[in-house]
Amino acid sequence: MQSTTAHSPLRVPERLIPIPIFLSPEAQAQLAQGTLSNPPWPADGDIDGWRALIAGMNRMGEAGLGMIAQHVKAHTGTIEANGVRVHVVTPEGVSVDDRATYLEFHGGAMLWGDGESARLMGMITAAAVRARVWAVDYRTPPDHCYPAPLDDCVAAYRALLETTDPGHIILGGASAGGNFAAATVLRARDEGLPLPAALVLPTPELDLTESGDSFATLLGVDTALTSRLMPANRLYAGGADLADPYLSPLFGDFTRGFPPTYLQSGTRDLFLSNTVRMHQLLRRAGIEAELHVLDACTHVAFMAGIEAEDRLREMRRFVDRHWRRG
Repeated sequence: MQSTTAHSPLRVPERLIPIPIFLSPEAQAQLAQGTLSNPPWPADGDIDGWRALIAGMNRMGEAGLGMIAQHVKAHTGTIEANGVRVHVVTPEGVSVDDRATYLEFHGGAMLWGDGESARLMGMITAAAVRARVWAVDYRTPPDHCYPAPLDDCVAAYRALLETTDPGHIILGGASAGGNFAAATVLRARDEGLPLPAALVLPTPELDLTESGDSFATLLGVDTALTSRLMPANRLYAGGADLADPYLSPLFGDFTRGFPPTYLQSGTRDLFLSNTVRMHQLLRRAGIEAELHVLDACTHVAFMAGIEAEDRLREMRRFVDRHWRRG
């Protein structure tokens, strides 16, 4: 039984945290850009304020993702899958006979990243995994709170299963997308659906209660996530219990089955605790799980240099090993 005794918090002195000199010039330059402050959260009940914030974050996301996606050669199209909008991205060089499909759930604090951002992210992911991507454009708050977004994710997975063997399917998503990917697996399992071949979770937002150690120890160190996301978490939950496993998959029961899982984080990532705790729980349940922690990496992965090459190589190795291709 765990102790519930409250202990005094550890007080640490103010200190400077240098950029490690062993990093590639590209990684050092990314860290040297400094803090990108999270926008102030609107007040509870300020729906217009939330809509304005989400629209602004989508505009910023589309600009950044577009700069990367413009270099990807791929065919894109949009379909309705069980009533859910899905952007289908097939990178150049992938055969139509190759059934391997990466079902992606976009990030964005559970609130933004839909629409054009989801399509652009799907293009970037398709280039990374070298396979067809179904980028799920799920509904988002404040107009569609839990469980509507997760319902869309599960519905898209059901639709993909109608034409694709689960051995050809890998689910994945970064940040909030990791939450939806893991929660979709839990829902699918509980509803009797077959599990996918594997799961890819880069810096996943698996605990909306934000109970992990890194939410305190790395607050202010992570220059990408500069504040806790609790206001966004509550908006998404719409009054539901944040500790429910469908909202916080970290609290799920993994002894009843779960696919092999790839997890990636960094030593400056606010979600480091989410990632390492999930790895520990999966291993404890006998589930195959890989944990990759990149030194000095924040919530936003290194985008260039040898560190980025290492990250992409390891993820490709994992997905290629678990897909039944052809």
